[in-house]
Amino acid sequence: MATLLSAHNLHKSYGHRELSTKVICELELLIEENESIVVTGASGCGKTTLLHLLAGLDLPDQGDIQMNGQTINRMNEGDRCLWRAAHLGFVYQFHHLLPEFDALENVMLPLLIRGEATALARQRAERMLGQIRLAAELKHRRPAELSGGERQRVAVARAMVGHPRLLLADEPTGNLDKDNAQRLVELMLEQQRQMNASLLVVSHNLDLLPYFNRHLQLLHGQLRPA
Repeated sequence: MATLLSAHNLHKSYGHRELSTKVICELELLIEENESIVVTGASGCGKTTLLHLLAGLDLPDQGDIQMNGQTINRMNEGDRCLWRAAHLGFVYQFHHLLPEFDALENVMLPLLIRGEATALARQRAERMLGQIRLAAELKHRRPAELSGGERQRVAVARAMVGHPRLLLADEPTGNLDKDNAQRLVELMLEQQRQMNASLLVVSHNLDLLPYFNRHLQLLHGQLRPA
């Protein structure tokens, strides 16, 4: 299996000097093509920080993250934005849907930002909402008019509509009941397999472990096989 993304000797601290808190330390990670990984760890251990580093949303103090022969953390901010738009999908814990737009418009946004024509973006967004099984009558509702599970489905559709090679998800089931959490993970994995993408989820939900190819634990700033 070929390597999709590699992270080598990552370090990340917050604060200054004697008040600095080390969150990530000498972290190593290889993500293979078409694999699914779940990362667990205690609250506050650095799971979200890890995702932000891998996505180029934050930069490590030391170490490198590479994908497609490119060192992500050495790009300028504009190039990192273009790289994310082309290769990455990100699902936030609290969905971060734009409240003034309806479900369909929220899913269209990444495609419009990439410069796709409005008609094509609408068509692709409608197809993706169908694939994640959001009822057709809900596509013109705004986030406030959707349930928590429906909002997370829209967030997943938005992350996947551009057919990313890598999907990162931060506690995507953290605010859902057990049944909705299971359905959402099954949908994410189904879409991941259909797109031949890789998926990395960070979660405290141990019920999700059987669904993934690999389980890693973040402990003392490092990833370890669990």
